Amino acid sequence: MSQSLNYIWNAFTSENEILLNLLLIPAGLIEAYLTLTLATLIFNINLSKRKKALFIIIYAFGSLIISTFIPAPFCVILNYVLFFLIIKLYTKMSFIKTLITEIFASFTFGIINILVQNPYITLINIDFETYLSVPIYRIIYLILVYSITQLIIFILKKFRKKRISLDYIDNLDKKTLIILYMNIVTGFITLILQSVITTFYINVVPLIITFANFLLFIFFFCTSIYSFTRIIKLADTRKNLESVEEYNKSLTILYDEVKGFNHDFKNIISTIDGYVENNDISGLRQYIGEVKEDCRITNNLSILNPRTINNPGIYSLLNNKYFKATNAGIKFELDFFLDLNTLQVNNYKFSRILGVLLDNAIEEAEKCDEKIIKVSFRRENKNHRAVILVQNTYTNKNVNIEEIFKKGFSGKQNHSGIGLWEVRKYVKNSKNLDLYTFKNDKFFSQELTIYDLD
Repeated sequence: MSQSLNYIWNAFTSENEILLNLLLIPAGLIEAYLTLTLATLIFNINLSKRKKALFIIIYAFGSLIISTFIPAPFCVILNYVLFFLIIKLYTKMSFIKTLITEIFASFTFGIINILVQNPYITLINIDFETYLSVPIYRIIYLILVYSITQLIIFILKKFRKKRISLDYIDNLDKKTLIILYMNIVTGFITLILQSVITTFYINVVPLIITFANFLLFIFFFCTSIYSFTRIIKLADTRKNLESVEEYNKSLTILYDEVKGFNHDFKNIISTIDGYVENNDISGLRQYIGEVKEDCRITNNLSILNPRTINNPGIYSLLNNKYFKATNAGIKFELDFFLDLNTLQVNNYKFSRILGVLLDNAIEEAEKCDEKIIKVSFRRENKNHRAVILVQNTYTNKNVNIEEIFKKGFSGKQNHSGIGLWEVRKYVKNSKNLDLYTFKNDKFFSQELTIYDLD
């Protein structure tokens, strides 16, 4: 027994390439787990347990293969590429969102390595070659790095009250996006250079330089995060200002409608009295119907309120489509009984889907003699879902409700037919969305269902 323990101790405390290679497997799995946790934590990415397990296995063993056959620092760059591709595949985020996710996770590990590696080698008084070749020193170092990383994750989970919202990134203007890309690329190059320095020159760099380098790295990372959050806040503010402008437009029209209705109130009552005096029930019904139509317009305008439609992007979209429809002579009926903040869906994708459905409804209703669009937002607590229903009158009663979703299909001239195809593709790739298409003699209907994930 004593001889076996002595053999194991010697294996861990002397140069042993085989044991080091074996240790890379559990170390790779742990590092893949921590990297994924950092990425999903800061940006609130939801992945199933199966996807998380697959990510850890693919990334860990992919990194191991790359590190085995590709020399440093090129293996580091390829590992970044591998991480980017897997995150992009599993989350289906846009390019810039995936890049930001990777930079955050990589920066965290980079900062910890810069902070720990040189002081660790200096304090235990070994050279860099010994650190690389003796398993016990590598194990202690990895335990230290992974413990600090886990502590950072714990702190972020415990004290971070509000995660960064990425919903507005896809709507940023071109100039802002260029600045953001330049910042990210600069950070990525800095990270690669730090990896090269750590790999080749850590044994000759004085401890004070390492500490100064660490402080500069932290400063750059913090200023980058601050700049990024400022960009997001500015984009959010711009959206809110657009919503206020739209609301002012609605209020102006609503004021004119109510003012006109109030001015004509006595005349309306006198007219009703005339129909009653003459016992003209048929005429009264027709007249009341016309008065109700005016009331419906006023009701729609009162619903177009950012306090009711509590998402600036969706509010602005509905406002624009409402006025586009009414200017085309379409009767637009809106019912809204939903808290948009409860929807578990990407706001950018949701607004695109809604925009496509409303645009198609307006184009079809405009062709009809009876131009009507009905839109309703409602919550079904019993079924744990939200339902958005878009209905419109239409002319082609023989339309194939499957063909319209095929790529390139369009009944309009000079139109790509890409909208509904993209809508169905996104719905199919989402685990809590369904789109039901149906029709009757009067209305063509699209029903988008958003289920609760919890």
